[in-house]
Amino acid sequence: MAKRRTGRSSPREVGPPPATGDQLHTWIRAHLQLNVPRGPLDDSHQAPFDYLLHSFFEPPLTTGDAHACAFPRDLVLWANRGGGKTFLGAVATLLDLVFKPGIEIQILGGSADQSRRMFQHLRRLFDSHERPHLAALIQGAITADGLRLTSGSEARILAQSHTSVRGTRVQVLRCDEVDNFKRDIWEAAQFVTRSKQCGPFFVRGRVECLSTMHRPFGVMHDLVEQCKQGSRRLFKWNVLEVLERCGAERRCTTADPGALVSLPQFPDAQRPGPREGDCVLLPECRCRAKERDGGHYFIADAIAAKRRTGASHWESEMLCVRPRRDGVVFPEFDPRAHVGRWELQGDHLVAQPPRSALVRVDAFAGESQRRVIGHYVGMDFGYRNPTVILWAALDESGTIFVLDEVHATGVTIQDHTRTILAGHAGAGRGPWPAPGHVACDPSGENHDAHGRSCVTTLRESGLRTVHHRMTILEGVDLVRARLRPADGSPPRLFVDERCTHMIESLLRYHFREGDPSSLVPVKDGFDHAADALRYLVRSLDKSSRTASGSYS
Repeated sequence: MAKRRTGRSSPREVGPPPATGDQLHTWIRAHLQLNVPRGPLDDSHQAPFDYLLHSFFEPPLTTGDAHACAFPRDLVLWANRGGGKTFLGAVATLLDLVFKPGIEIQILGGSADQSRRMFQHLRRLFDSHERPHLAALIQGAITADGLRLTSGSEARILAQSHTSVRGTRVQVLRCDEVDNFKRDIWEAAQFVTRSKQCGPFFVRGRVECLSTMHRPFGVMHDLVEQCKQGSRRLFKWNVLEVLERCGAERRCTTADPGALVSLPQFPDAQRPGPREGDCVLLPECRCRAKERDGGHYFIADAIAAKRRTGASHWESEMLCVRPRRDGVVFPEFDPRAHVGRWELQGDHLVAQPPRSALVRVDAFAGESQRRVIGHYVGMDFGYRNPTVILWAALDESGTIFVLDEVHATGVTIQDHTRTILAGHAGAGRGPWPAPGHVACDPSGENHDAHGRSCVTTLRESGLRTVHHRMTILEGVDLVRARLRPADGSPPRLFVDERCTHMIESLLRYHFREGDPSSLVPVKDGFDHAADALRYLVRSLDKSSRTASGSYS
């Protein structure tokens, strides 16, 4: 910490804008007394300084002006609890205010408290006792919801309401804990930014999102998926990237740290535990915290947090591996155990190496292929809502393999019927063999305005339809029993990795949040593929019981 000074000094002490990453890091150390980690421990992550570098030099230093428009302007910061997201958002705001005259920044949090927390960090960074040369830049007094510099730059807290969001036009919108946003507010916030020349910087209007990701059906999950598609830039780190440097007084292990494997790569049943005398962080850290400049998170606090929480919460909140499974309809589903890749060769399914590194399947328990005894289709009807068609194979052990899917809106039942009869040949897959039956929604028997029904159209084409009256939870229980049989036997339901909508639905289909007594899943788009699957599973399981209650 720099020696405290008293009195105000000239704004010229701030100096010219940093022109390189090294200059930016040096400025932050000299003026804010912060040492922000620059190198990640994990090659798949970014260091906290990478976020500041991107946010300040937009477009990045490595990108020429000719390519600036093609580079994603919006960014998403996914980091652990206590990982410094809110504080670094305040640092990024200070840098923008000081060096980009006339810039307008709004801070929007998942709650009023969250918005104020980032602003409180910002106020402390402009503290007149610790940093009088920065405080001298303030015009007037800092209010409860904003501040303004003599250069015309300003930052304000934005209330999470339609009135506030829709009346805003700023260069940068920083959204903190976006996973707690209401979706309608989030959608309205996408229109608030505009570009502007701010001194030597042309600031492209952008939205920055900073959050943990603890809900598979939340806004943050959608944003991370958009990053994978290239529309936003993702910055990600976990607790390891912000750990303090580990001293010689802490013992890791006598084992070779290079032989250790990080916990998230193991399915739940195969996770290695620390040996007696080992540090509990060893499976994640692998002694790397001894080899780098440290961050702000105390190792003792990380150890205490891991000891007092469950594995799913630790992986979600601190390792940023995936969202928690609380409140989802199919917590048993795990892509590492239930997703793979198969090819149909004659009457056999032959396992193929998965293309995705996120799945790890041993579906055949040592066998490279399974003999198929039947092909079937599961179908959920829709028009404005999507119609979902699932192609599945049943092997001789009774295991179901969902091999392909159609997920389409605005398509008639006549066209879907032709797709099924063609075996999905037009999509570059198949053609799949003719199905033994089409398992569908019982509501498909209802007649439309022309006196016909979806079921009638399917049957008149020569397809056999099967539909059973069942409650939603009855069908859910049948799917759950196949995903994780109670007797400990291997799963009896697998999904091919090409069925992306099916996989997303199994991961994100959820009950009503905040209402633990509700047993009715939310119909917010993830239900359609899940419905087609439970119709399919119900048709292949041999129970003849019919239930009454809520049907879908």
